[in-house]
Amino acid sequence: MTAYDDRIWLQHYPSGIREDAHSEFDTALAMFRASLDRAPGGAAIHYFDATVTYRDLGQMSDALAVALGERGIGKGDRVALVLQNVPQFHVAVLAAWKLGAVVVPLNPMYRDRELHAVLADSGAAVVICLESVHAEVISASSGTAVTSVITTSELDFRTREEPRIFGDDPQRGAAAGDDLLELIDRFRGRTPADVPLEPDDLAYLPYTSGTTGPPKGAMNTHANVVFTAQIYRDWTRLGPESVVYAVAPLFHITGLIANIAAPLLSGSAVILTCRFHPLVAAEAIAEHRATATIGAITVFIAWTNNDAVTAEQLSSLRSVYSGGAPVPHAALEAFRAKFGHYIHNGYGLTETTSPAVVVPHGVEAPVDPGSGAVAVGVPVSGTVVSVVDESDAPVPVGDVGEIVITGPQVAGGYWNRPDETEHAMPSGRFHTGDVGFMDAGGWFYVVDRKKDQINASGFKVWPREVEDVLYEHPAVREAAVVGVVDPYRGETVKAVVSLKPGRTADVVALQEFCRGRLAAYKCPRVVEVRDDLPKTVSGKILRRALRES
Repeated sequence: MTAYDDRIWLQHYPSGIREDAHSEFDTALAMFRASLDRAPGGAAIHYFDATVTYRDLGQMSDALAVALGERGIGKGDRVALVLQNVPQFHVAVLAAWKLGAVVVPLNPMYRDRELHAVLADSGAAVVICLESVHAEVISASSGTAVTSVITTSELDFRTREEPRIFGDDPQRGAAAGDDLLELIDRFRGRTPADVPLEPDDLAYLPYTSGTTGPPKGAMNTHANVVFTAQIYRDWTRLGPESVVYAVAPLFHITGLIANIAAPLLSGSAVILTCRFHPLVAAEAIAEHRATATIGAITVFIAWTNNDAVTAEQLSSLRSVYSGGAPVPHAALEAFRAKFGHYIHNGYGLTETTSPAVVVPHGVEAPVDPGSGAVAVGVPVSGTVVSVVDESDAPVPVGDVGEIVITGPQVAGGYWNRPDETEHAMPSGRFHTGDVGFMDAGGWFYVVDRKKDQINASGFKVWPREVEDVLYEHPAVREAAVVGVVDPYRGETVKAVVSLKPGRTADVVALQEFCRGRLAAYKCPRVVEVRDDLPKTVSGKILRRALRES
């Protein structure tokens, strides 16, 4: 037995949290129907000045399911969504599930080549997209299995103007094929035939680059979704009275679970604002009295550094979580100093249907005294996390290695890629490609991505450690560290930073700041100051783009 098998982290479980996995529902659709039956008139979505009830969601998804069924969509077929955080996303997800179909969520920022690759690989038959990307979707659909494209608008549902999101003079696009809300009106009052769903049927097919190679579809089953929805509900303390501000994009695995599945299970309401704008988000939280949110740490940094965002606006929050990237301790403390809220960590991947390691609500994660890293949490119910060496053998407690996850949240594999499934998930043990360690108390820490390690004259440098030091500098807003080619050292450390509004810092000062806190070989030899750092839509800083530039 190893310390990982002993599950020494169980000592940190709060009262009411189960040690082992137990799913209350067989499918994600069943959990929604239970919430609908409990409170049909309860708010499901707030979208600016519009409110969509659970009854509305049930009726609209019924009608859309009938419309999709008449287009030949049935069990196992794939329905692609190219949408922002709008109510239509929830409607489309439920409609697909009512037919036994699989949701393929796509980033609306994808361009023709990226869209085509996923549409072709997934075999999606129908695409539901924003009017603004209709032309791109039509072009990308050429040569794929797509037979129907349905459009919708982010201007639907709400009537209140919001120029910070929609521009000063928002206009609906020209009519292009079937409009989603018109289809719902046409089929309103009709219900689809019941389709038998099983726990192992696919619910979501989100695409991820994984640890290497081109995008791959992670096969998230209904069993995966129900389990992780329960984890979010129980570990972050969601209930029917909760109101979740959805900052994570709905097409991202965090949004698919934290902002769709978990609220549908708990009967909570969700606030959508189409896309993230720091002040619009803060105002929406204040207006609808949001109690919970989860987002990338860059979201919380944006709020911290925006003078227009006040502690009063965020005062209703009771459960604040960050996922997608490790949280620098300095950023956590700066947010708490301004708003009074502690940011809890969570760690998961697309292949683990989001959460696998979580800081329990109300508990502060320890900070590693050696690296300054904040723990990402402890393994959730029914889950074993281990740290292994290159031969896949567990390393001693405290040693660094690759993080491996086993549990009910691990996806069924990669779509049509059995060899890559076997490589990444042998016997259901998912090798994450993340490097980290477990301390003697059972807390886990993520050091970095395996592929991001910098080798400077034979010395190993983890970018995360250098970034955490840079975040301690009073002028630094965001930081990213990458390895760049060096003719003498092989690789050298480069830091790219953006500064807080009104603050200045020259390159030499930043280098000197690091030299006082890091070994010489870890200190950035090159420092670049930019206005902004490139990010994914979920808010994660893109080191890859910095390396390529």
